[in-house]
Amino acid sequence: MSASDAPHGDAGSDRSEPRQGPLPLEDAVREIGDAGREGLSAALDTGRALRGLLIADLALARSALGRALMWVAVAIVFGASSWLLLMAALIALLQGVLGWSWLASMSAAAGLSLVVTVVGVWQALRYFEYTRLAATRRQLRRMGLGHDDDDDREIEAHQHQEAR
Repeated sequence: MSASDAPHGDAGSDRSEPRQGPLPLEDAVREIGDAGREGLSAALDTGRALRGLLIADLALARSALGRALMWVAVAIVFGASSWLLLMAALIALLQGVLGWSWLASMSAAAGLSLVVTVVGVWQALRYFEYTRLAATRRQLRRMGLGHDDDDDREIEAHQHQEAR
């Protein structure tokens, strides 16, 4: 008697081999239930693995953010001190080599610092405009969600004017 000739209830039959003939309804329902349980188990295992990955990734991001902020602080401190030394060298150059007075030399250095500050503030304000999520708010208004403030219209008019 071959494996394909064995009756369905035979303990020696292998479930991985294809069966000949129609399956009894109970066996089909049992196999579907088993497959469903296996699928659910795999989905739960995948969910647990994804949750573990997310927790580890958030811990890594939190640690990296702290270290990045520390290095940003170091860069700001050394950048500011180098700017001060550069301005001192400019003052010494203007006063010693070009013969400018101390007041004129210091005023020129302060003016240069002020120009760089104004450009930095202007650029920061320009980029902060993107944090207002104007396109998203506009789409939400088109869908009937949100409010219709005059402030939003002014922002859109300002952005349209900049685009020209």
